[in-house]
Amino acid sequence: MDSDEFKKFVIDKIEDLKARDIVDIDVKGKSTVTDTMLVCSGNSKRHVASIAQNVVYETKQAGHPPLSVEGQAEGEWVLVDLGEIVVHVMQDQTRDFYQLEKLWA
Repeated sequence: MDSDEFKKFVIDKIEDLKARDIVDIDVKGKSTVTDTMLVCSGNSKRHVASIAQNVVYETKQAGHPPLSVEGQAEGEWVLVDLGEIVVHVMQDQTRDFYQLEKLWA
């Protein structure tokens, strides 16, 4: 699976669990950690954790296990590091506070 196919696959898995406001941020040349950040919102701690858990499960099944997952227990902001893609699943108030889209735009 090439980079674009993998990104579409990950976005599809985020959408499967009804995440809101999915934003795709290209950070090539701006970040040494990743090429793409996907930021999305969940409605509650459980919803945020479930979206991230689905991404982890589905990418493992596809042969792309995450390098790390952080924040799963808290459910405010879960980060799933897939190498070339980093997924940020956040509750609205956390997303409003950190404003990753503005930071990386």
